[in-house]
Amino acid sequence: MSTTCQQFVENASLGVAPALRAVDCMAAETTASAFGRLFGGGGALAPALTILLTLYIAFFAISLMLGRSRLSISALSPRMLTLGLVLTFATSWVAYQGVVWNLAAGAPDQIAGVLTGSQGSATQIFADRIDMIFAAIGQVSQAANGQQAAQAAQGAAAGAAQGAASGSFTPANLMWLSALLLLLGTVGVLVTARIALAILLALGPIFVVLALFSGTRGLTAGWLRGVVLTAVTPLFVVIGGGITIEMLVPIVSALGGMEGISGRAALALFLVASVHVALMVMVMKVAGTMVAGWQVFGLASPSERGGSGTAMMPAAHIVQPLDIRVPAQSRAGMVAASTYTGEAASGSAGSQPGTVPGRRTVVVTQTTAGAAPSLPPLPQRRARGIGSRFAAPTTRKREALR
Repeated sequence: MSTTCQQFVENASLGVAPALRAVDCMAAETTASAFGRLFGGGGALAPALTILLTLYIAFFAISLMLGRSRLSISALSPRMLTLGLVLTFATSWVAYQGVVWNLAAGAPDQIAGVLTGSQGSATQIFADRIDMIFAAIGQVSQAANGQQAAQAAQGAAAGAAQGAASGSFTPANLMWLSALLLLLGTVGVLVTARIALAILLALGPIFVVLALFSGTRGLTAGWLRGVVLTAVTPLFVVIGGGITIEMLVPIVSALGGMEGISGRAALALFLVASVHVALMVMVMKVAGTMVAGWQVFGLASPSERGGSGTAMMPAAHIVQPLDIRVPAQSRAGMVAASTYTGEAASGSAGSQPGTVPGRRTVVVTQTTAGAAPSLPPLPQRRARGIGSRFAAPTTRKREALR
């Protein structure tokens, strides 16, 4: 741990803002050290990265030999771009910090600053305001305790009554319960999101390397979704918490009174704190729904993107072509073909058992002797490579050779 982070950690107990500064410093230092230990100079997984890159190039060479790919700009550009991005973000901490870390940790804070109109870090300003709220609650509690001590000193009867009242559901207890809910709904969510983001970014180079292969790109897509989820959560907390703080300022000001803590103000404080906790739960659900619908630049699987795009047709509208086979000895040539489409009546004569009534397509083919044969064209191969010459002839090609 560096000297700067050590100072932040020692002062973390002084308030919300020092605790957030300590968490941010520890997160940045942990991510940098983890990156160096994974794929940095002398990293533990540097040989694994070399093996994976060799396999990636070998698989591409095999696909060229088998004719499944070809040497063209459209085929090479995505592969070279993927290879360059993986090498850049997996081996260079400067690039990883400048793009991934700054976007995930700094961009939401800047957006919150623009929305709230604050100068500097919006998260730190929000934490400072939370500290002011808790400081005011502490002052009200100290003043109430002083008044109770003064009343208890005036007589034994008043002290006994005060002791009986202190064990019930008093405004002081309600005030501290509200402060606890407010603390969990603001600082708890912020610190949890920052720690989770630091863990995901520390493991980020591993998931960046997994983007090389199509079978492991789903893990990269899930990692990116987790990073976005933990990055946008502080943004919602700061914006929603700013509205809550504006509502809390007059309530906290009305807590203290001549007779102690105001019960009406304590009840209002409890209501606002409960609403803020419910708002944070809703924020987490909304952020999860937003991230779940992200296609992650095409890395998500077709099922996650909403299916393959085909729709099931009703049984009554399924087109069923009739298979009419022509004997080989009379297949001298094919001249023309006409198609008739009609509705098959339910329960009509001649319908085969086990079939569903629907639309049928009847293809009538006229053949004449002596005409030149005209067969349907063969499907074009995806690519032609070294292994294409060893491909077996297709069914249509074999029928044409008979």
